[in-house]
Amino acid sequence: MPPIVFIVPLFLMLQALKLRNSHFALILIYTAFSLPFAVWMLRSFFEELPVELEEAAWIDGASRLQTFLYILLPLIAPGLAATAVFTALLAWGEFLFALLLGGPDTTTLPVYLAGFVGERTVEWGEIMSSAVLSIIPPMILFMLVQRNLIKGLTLGAIKG
Repeated sequence: MPPIVFIVPLFLMLQALKLRNSHFALILIYTAFSLPFAVWMLRSFFEELPVELEEAAWIDGASRLQTFLYILLPLIAPGLAATAVFTALLAWGEFLFALLLGGPDTTTLPVYLAGFVGERTVEWGEIMSSAVLSIIPPMILFMLVQRNLIKGLTLGAIKG
């Protein structure tokens, strides 16, 4: 469903809870919309892991938590990297919720960039320089995880 469908109920709910124009509200909304995608994406990575790895760790005396932390988590690190990049970019470029549910105290970068478009003028220099600066954090994120990103994108693919 398109996100615009959820605006009115979210607006009314946040207004009633007095959470409108707060960072907590935007974090909650971004998490609520990113979590299903992240779970769906990570599910395929966990399905690729053989059950025998878990069973071998249990036979060796590891608990379920130790098995998860020391055996499974390192094996799906590429998938975690890919999922983190996709969910971070989803929140980084989100405009609609930040514009309509945020306010002057919670202005995000896309809303800030839209502020350079006036009724009669467009401040191209400011838009372009801010847009170039807004690209830096995602580029740093990609550089940090680029090794695992391609591996993570292809690791959980369905084999045909």
